Amino acid sequence: MNFIEKQRDENSPYTQLLMLIGYIIAGLFAFSIIALIIIVAIYGLGSLTDPAILSGAEEKYRPALQILLAATSVGMFLAPPLFLALTERRKINVFYGFKKPEPNLLLIVLLIMIVSMPVMEWTAMINQKMVLPDYLKWIETWMREKEDQAMQTTLLLLKMKHISELVVNLLLIALLPGIAEELMFRGAVQRSFLRIFKNPHVAIWTSAFLFSAIHLQFYGFLPRFLLGAGFGYIYYWSGNLWYSMLAHFLNNAYAVCVAWYMQKNNIPLSEADNTSHFVWYGYLISFILTIFVFQFFKNKTSKTYEQQLD
Repeated sequence: MNFIEKQRDENSPYTQLLMLIGYIIAGLFAFSIIALIIIVAIYGLGSLTDPAILSGAEEKYRPALQILLAATSVGMFLAPPLFLALTERRKINVFYGFKKPEPNLLLIVLLIMIVSMPVMEWTAMINQKMVLPDYLKWIETWMREKEDQAMQTTLLLLKMKHISELVVNLLLIALLPGIAEELMFRGAVQRSFLRIFKNPHVAIWTSAFLFSAIHLQFYGFLPRFLLGAGFGYIYYWSGNLWYSMLAHFLNNAYAVCVAWYMQKNNIPLSEADNTSHFVWYGYLISFILTIFVFQFFKNKTSKTYEQQLD
């Protein structure tokens, strides 16, 4: 008689996506409650009815906004994929592909992010100039309002006078989203889409679309969409979530550091998205180099995989 329990098959990808949605709802509810308890402990019961505190509209209430942002990242993006792996009775490192990263591949990921900066700047400027037809002006007005609200929140978070505030923002805006969002969109969502579509390109670009759309920042949709696809290919080729997490962290950390530099040099943060730093051939060179380095990364990960099989 065989007393060894066989590992059961995973649930269908459709079931996994439904489970993720359920975990997201539960996670948002649970961590929002925790965040509100912490905010009440800091600001008192009146904070629950004061819109200035809950929206972080004033600089003195920025800690409340940071607490809510952290709660959203954990409840919406970090906890659900972790619970999905636990529900499937799989080790998290095996389920999502957390293997020891190789230094040479980490350096290539860094190089990808560096050479792609100009072309990503170009896509951001193109997206900022988006204009809808006259019959869709009401949608454009709504999108502009959402964008302005998001910009106000971003500018408030990025106000930094001391090095401690820079460190907090690197943790809150770069490290936490880099881990949580990659675990969700590349680890959980892209993995399920790959099982559904049986086509890595469809899975990667669909996940990237959701990744960009969920931020509800329409005038930054295109660069975020392309970034999501880039992270998706890095994860798919390497099978290791650490590399896409590093790429995501570097992208966000760069934005935080640029904001820090601009404030130290009395440059308005509003100028960051509206300034071109390269001539046209600089963007072209960036595009070519980005494709080349991505291909180099793909070739390197293929050789690493072959060596593991030998």
